Amino acid sequence: MKIAFDAQLLFEKQKTGIGRTADYVIRNIIKEYDNEYYLNYFSIRNSSEKEEIVQNYNKLGYKVHKCGWFHNVIYRKIWNNISIPYTLFFGRSYEITQFFNYDIPPGVSGKAVTFIYDMVYKAFPETMSKKTLKMLDYNLEKTCKRANHIITISQFSKNEIIKYLQVPENKISIMPCGVDLSIYHTSYSEEEVGKVKEKYAIQGEYILYLGTLEPRKNIVRLIEAYFQLKRKGIVLPKLVLAGKKGWMYDTIFNTIELYKLNEYIIFTDYIEDGDIPKLLNGARIFVFPSIYEGFGLPPLEAMACGTPVIASNTASLPEIVGDAGLLVNPYSIEELASTIENLLNDELLRKNLIEKGLQRVKKFSWNQSVNRLMEIYYSLLE
Repeated sequence: MKIAFDAQLLFEKQKTGIGRTADYVIRNIIKEYDNEYYLNYFSIRNSSEKEEIVQNYNKLGYKVHKCGWFHNVIYRKIWNNISIPYTLFFGRSYEITQFFNYDIPPGVSGKAVTFIYDMVYKAFPETMSKKTLKMLDYNLEKTCKRANHIITISQFSKNEIIKYLQVPENKISIMPCGVDLSIYHTSYSEEEVGKVKEKYAIQGEYILYLGTLEPRKNIVRLIEAYFQLKRKGIVLPKLVLAGKKGWMYDTIFNTIELYKLNEYIIFTDYIEDGDIPKLLNGARIFVFPSIYEGFGLPPLEAMACGTPVIASNTASLPEIVGDAGLLVNPYSIEELASTIENLLNDELLRKNLIEKGLQRVKKFSWNQSVNRLMEIYYSLLE
């Protein structure tokens, strides 16, 4: 089978969940299945940097098709109005072409497959930037028509895609994300954890949030819950908010100023991939109060690192976390605060959650993910 992957997300310097999913799928599928694999990418900008990155995948066995005479960003902007076929850039030789970022261009040869991770732009449009909202509205209707098949990452997201986009159920399959247990584990030394804490100016114990700073992540309510506990006179670890700035994040900083919490809350900005598991290992609690997630990988990664998890009881998170974490109403500041307090003080509860988390995470591996993906590809070619 000849399978091509759209490789544009591999060049992100600061990968978000979508970029990391693309990377894990591309790295793992070639280890498991003997097919002819290609990476397609536009190289007109930062060509030498891209070539250096692609060489790492070359070594895994990928063949490379690059387009050096047209720009990917321009193509994405015009493809719904000027129907330039994808085959003009990358040929017709593939049986499957997999895209990762909610889109499919016109004129793809063979079967065209894409990932749609969630429907946050429909469910909570107010939490998204106008630019992203416009782009998704503009692209997704045509993408669904062009797609031979759509991959999503949870039953919740499948239900949402059917609800908002009226896509037939049999055109959507679920491939849960995985956790790389060779990276996310409990065997990091105190010295390794300590070096990462020092790098990001963290001292002592800390409560950790990890993710992009954006409205749907519900960080303002987490800060308000933290303030409630401080106001009660409870001695708390520092609150570490780890992740790059997304959009509409000013409210987060304004809230910290309002409650005079600057000395208690640490912003790390983007965390380098190799530092994430060590940062998770060092945390006393991992809190993920997001209002809306298509999957929610960080809670599983925290579990794999032996850190007890508090997560929202909404969207896909109950499906992913199960009973291995404490699920809270993300709109209730009081419930979030009391759950944090209980988990900080109850050692038996902490130990129980850590044990459950280490078992739960075994159900989610990238090997299982790519096995599911390959089943979908085979069914498309029957």
